[in-house]
Amino acid sequence: MSTLEPETQPQRGTGTGTLVEPTPQVSHGDGDHERFAHYVQKDKIMASALDGTPVVALCGKVWVPGRDPKKYPVCPMCKEIYESMGAGGDKGKGGQDK
Repeated sequence: MSTLEPETQPQRGTGTGTLVEPTPQVSHGDGDHERFAHYVQKDKIMASALDGTPVVALCGKVWVPGRDPKKYPVCPMCKEIYESMGAGGDKGKGGQDK
């Protein structure tokens, strides 16, 4: 068994180390955006693609798009809201993402 000389033993409270705090995991909602494709205004999707800003779906989900929406079923709440808008609804809100 080896022993350390007194001058090489670590001293408590005398270090100059940097405290690194963990990055918090930010979540906007209950995770449904991971399972559904949501309806979002097309111009908002384009802006998000350019600068990484979060988008808001018709159902209220907030996230930064990054997945192919064609791989997921449409969010039932978004679909219901979109269909309730009728034929004269806001055509800009017809885009889908994630």
